[in-house]
Amino acid sequence: MTAAPAPPTVEELGWVAVDDPGAAGVARRVATDCAQRLGFSQQRAGEVAIVAAELASNLHRHADGGALSVRCLRRAAIGGIELVAVDSGPGMRDLPFSSVDGHSTAGTLGIGLGAVGRLSDSASGYSLPGKGTVLVAQLWPGEKRRPVRSPVAGLSRPITGEKVCGDRYAARATGDGGLLVLVADGLGHGPLAAAASAAVADGFLGSALEAPGAIVEHLHRTVSHTRGAAVSVARLTGGSVVFAGLGNVAGTIAFPDGDRRGMVSMPGIVGHQSRSVREFTYELPPEGVVVLHSDGVSDRWSLRDYPGLARHEPLLVAATLLRDAGVRRDDACVAVARGAAGEAA
Repeated sequence: MTAAPAPPTVEELGWVAVDDPGAAGVARRVATDCAQRLGFSQQRAGEVAIVAAELASNLHRHADGGALSVRCLRRAAIGGIELVAVDSGPGMRDLPFSSVDGHSTAGTLGIGLGAVGRLSDSASGYSLPGKGTVLVAQLWPGEKRRPVRSPVAGLSRPITGEKVCGDRYAARATGDGGLLVLVADGLGHGPLAAAASAAVADGFLGSALEAPGAIVEHLHRTVSHTRGAAVSVARLTGGSVVFAGLGNVAGTIAFPDGDRRGMVSMPGIVGHQSRSVREFTYELPPEGVVVLHSDGVSDRWSLRDYPGLARHEPLLVAATLLRDAGVRRDDACVAVARGAAGEAA
């Protein structure tokens, strides 16, 4: 079995709501600040600014309900920037054609998405008429890099009115080439909930434990100084998933045809209330993906509603589900992972 690439660590810098022309300037400043902090050259930081501004401008001109997430990535000793643009419509029938320089539906030069593709190390998207579009771009310092396809990705969004999110995800590789994925939902909202989920993520990333049940028990002992969190951990190895959870972070094995299999989490609060932690093992066929999400995401989603989405990279799946199933009255987080046999297109 080929070892999965180590997932990058992610620092969420927040969402920029694209509801007026000035949003492009805000997105540009946030992304440029991140690039400078990561040591990007002046030229590369300028390219980051162009990509962020083009994505935001595209949302303002062509879409409804647009928002842009800016994230710092770290893989080994290198830092990169990831931009995730989402909207609620109208969607595009031919996303690859719309990304070619010179194509425009608004009487402009049509260079926006073409510039995004040229300047980014990787750029991809998923669009469905009537649903909307998700676009993802990664930029790293130095020469343009060959994309490293990660088998796992996640995305979070705070409750309306808050700047920080109490839900988060984390992932790390196992010694045998497998993958561990965690989603934590800090109790409540705001800074204290964010501190709780950050402590959970730090404990997960800093632990050498690889059994989900042992990880949850370890976290239960080590985050009692926080207000606590609901937590689920999944381990993907070959064609199986081992799952353990306390609280209402849902775990699901989902298939492109809409079939789903829920995974069992036990009642409790990591750090405060735990009667028992149990592990459950499930088969993971090649076409299946593992989806973990907090209770800020409605359970009424189905991959059947998104033809072809399951074949795309996990971040596009996570962003689409967060956009359509996430609720605004709660923090929300979605993580999506696939086994070694289910590589993204």
